[in-house]
Amino acid sequence: MELARKAVGKIRERFGEKAVVETHESLGEVTVVLAREALVDAAKLLRDDPELGFDFLSDLCGVDWPGRRDRFEVVYHLYSIKHTARLRLKVRLTEDDTSLPSVSGIWPTANWHEREAFDMYGIVFLGHPDLRRILNPDDFEGFPFRKDFPIN
Repeated sequence: MELARKAVGKIRERFGEKAVVETHESLGEVTVVLAREALVDAAKLLRDDPELGFDFLSDLCGVDWPGRRDRFEVVYHLYSIKHTARLRLKVRLTEDDTSLPSVSGIWPTANWHEREAFDMYGIVFLGHPDLRRILNPDDFEGFPFRKDFPIN
């Protein structure tokens, strides 16, 4: 958890307070909510800084929170193999703008994870090399993991 706290400090130091929307700790894990504009630069810092070395994106997922101003979250679970440390990033999106930059060029495992979030939630990852449905047929209409998707 110390490395994750250090990572948050480095993000604030390098990119300013506006880059970090909020942070919290729970059950021994640190979560940092980033401004959308800070995502790519913060991701590169977290991966490339030798003191941090968050070199593995173990998971990326979408979350739908109906009723919130920022209805959607994209959650990134990072791991530093060298330091055996974890860090969770989140970026919040409004229903009117569900796009954010792709991190597939930083962590290659993001490629399929981003496609799944696109397919299930309608989140658009700008700059993704092949953003298309991955689980549903190409002609499928809607986004089945959204809470307002019709059950039948």
